[in-house]
Amino acid sequence: MRRRSFITLIGGALAWPVAARAQQAGRTYRLGALTPSPRSAPQMIALFDELRQLGFIEGQNLTVDWRTYGQNIERVFEFATELSKSQVDVIVAGGDAGIRAVRQVTSTIPILGLTEDMVRSGMVRSLARPGGNITGVSLLATELDGKRQDILIEAVPALRRMAALADNNATEPRQLQALQVAARARGVELSIHQVAKPGEIAAALEVAKKADAAALNVLASPLLFANRQIILDRAAALRLPAIYQWPEVAEQGGFVGYGPRVVQLFRDVMARQLAKLLRGANPSDLPVEQPTKFELVINLRTAKAIGHEVPAGLVLRADKVIE
Repeated sequence: MRRRSFITLIGGALAWPVAARAQQAGRTYRLGALTPSPRSAPQMIALFDELRQLGFIEGQNLTVDWRTYGQNIERVFEFATELSKSQVDVIVAGGDAGIRAVRQVTSTIPILGLTEDMVRSGMVRSLARPGGNITGVSLLATELDGKRQDILIEAVPALRRMAALADNNATEPRQLQALQVAARARGVELSIHQVAKPGEIAAALEVAKKADAAALNVLASPLLFANRQIILDRAAALRLPAIYQWPEVAEQGGFVGYGPRVVQLFRDVMARQLAKLLRGANPSDLPVEQPTKFELVINLRTAKAIGHEVPAGLVLRADKVIE
């Protein structure tokens, strides 16, 4: 299948230094991490594989202090405090909740974040000049949530009612309102179902189904991604076609996935930025990047299992089809 590339602003990436300073001989670099996904997640394995290629090897010149909050979001501030006291050189933080918690406890340790919208959430001043101690990747979540809604409406012909599963920690009310307005313009009624912790997800999907939603847009969220198996299982049981933030989720059994590949972002972008910070780059001068490649993956096996037929035109436009 073909892969489509979209050109987007990358916040002045061309102004980056050509090369960062090399590692200091005999020094051990200390990395902290506060992420919704565990250390064993594929994107984290890819991150450390690439770091190794860049000269940072755990057990030789790199130590790692890791905290995962995907199942324990109420402990995010506690974890951030522990990391700030452990004298790490850089902290990798995922999602608004993780980045805010780390920023609250330190203004001096460089933070490499990956979240939905760095500028809109107030994490950085601008993409080109972040300011402060935060840089990283901004995911274009607002635009992509709307794009996924359009794809889902096309994937479910004659759709009249649909649902959006939203994370209170990641999605602003104005974003939800914009999605409802856009759905209404397509003749579709959109109900919003918000959650704040993993234990609320299954019940929210049950409510959506009882409200006669015939499709589900799983909005961009580290919490929802970390707990995607709950969503995959319930969506299958409810026979609910659902679209997800990452193409990889469709490969794991989701109906449709659209967006950048999370593994690629960690391997090709986050690892490079992290190496620069470990070598001493100033995060306030290191531009925030945005994804430039997006993939549409359709899982026809899942579609068949829930009794849904995907329009042929959409299948032909997909970058990958799982049959």
